[in-house]
Amino acid sequence: MENIWQYIIIVIILLVIAFAIIKSKNKDFKIEANKLVEYLGGKDNIVSYEVMKSRFIVNLKNIDIVNKEGIQKIGAQGIVEIGNQLKIVLGEEAKQLKKYIDDLK
Repeated sequence: MENIWQYIIIVIILLVIAFAIIKSKNKDFKIEANKLVEYLGGKDNIVSYEVMKSRFIVNLKNIDIVNKEGIQKIGAQGIVEIGNQLKIVLGEEAKQLKKYIDDLK
């Protein structure tokens, strides 16, 4: 009986640690998403955006104010510029970013 209580306590501790890790990752994403919007010239510079698989495609009013180095530092695997459009390869985070920017608009 004593062993069962030890296992229960261990499981509870592991659940608390797992919850803390998941919660900290969500906070980090919001910080990174805010930085990305800032590097794109702010939400007012974003005309439209969409997600295609791992790419975040954004049309901008003024592409000259974009900080491409900053975008790469926060995890972009690649950036392609075509006119006033950027295709940013972000991996799985692209869909999360779209949701977050939807909330900002």
